[in-house]
Amino acid sequence: MSADDTSGVIEYPTEEISLSINGEEVSAEVEPRHKLSDFLRDARGLRGVRVGCEHGVCGACTVLMDGRAVKSCLTYAVQADGTEIETVEGLADDGALHPIQESFHEEHALQCGFCTSGFVMATKELLDENPDPDDDDIETGLADNVCRCTGYQNIYDAVHRAADRLETGETDADETHAGEDDA
Repeated sequence: MSADDTSGVIEYPTEEISLSINGEEVSAEVEPRHKLSDFLRDARGLRGVRVGCEHGVCGACTVLMDGRAVKSCLTYAVQADGTEIETVEGLADDGALHPIQESFHEEHALQCGFCTSGFVMATKELLDENPDPDDDDIETGLADNVCRCTGYQNIYDAVHRAADRLETGETDADETHAGEDDA
């Protein structure tokens, strides 16, 4: 607000960013102080990006930036300029859940669900890098995410199940339709 301005409205500087979000090209004006998590949730309506601790401890806000897991509450939107962002909403394919999402559902790895999207995105990064992780790999890969419901065994089971599904290409649709040809 300038000294001559008596409107009480403060205008902050903005920067234009262009990025890909879940495969959609997006351009927007953002304040340099605007966090990526707020941009994704408020400006893009991607509510799967959860904001928990806002200190990067809980991992609920985890998204993939150019394939790497980042805490979107610790990342400014301007830092995402020119990148590809993938959120949990981008995993489903035309309404069909991604094998990781299916596995979390089937192994009851959801608990209250608040942290789930962050765990799913961290799992995607883990399985993209290591398609056959053991429990130690999973512990390391998901170490930046916290489940306050203590559902870790189910999460480990879900990661193993997702790894198997991704290896075999099995989906829920396959199971739903299994046996229909026999009828």
